[in-house]
Amino acid sequence: MASVSRGRLLELSKRLGNKILRARLRGPALASYYPRRSTTVEDMLNEFKRFDLEGSNEHEDARLESIQLAKLRGKGAPKKKRTAEESRLKKGKKK
Repeated sequence: MASVSRGRLLELSKRLGNKILRARLRGPALASYYPRRSTTVEDMLNEFKRFDLEGSNEHEDARLESIQLAKLRGKGAPKKKRTAEESRLKKGKKK
């Protein structure tokens, strides 16, 4: 077994993270990497509501309609289980 010198042990015990604490902050650089959030249709509809105006999001309406049609055909997403007891009850019914 190789022995570690006393100087090396002292050097290891002095690692306090000063190198990281002295480094430049990365937050602003990381934040500027992503583009700014642009206005969405939902944002505009919420602004319209302030003035008692109504609007619709055609893409969202079409998406919801296709989900509803898929559910009618039995192709929709399964229901999420709520508790362990409910899932046990459902397993018992399937058998």
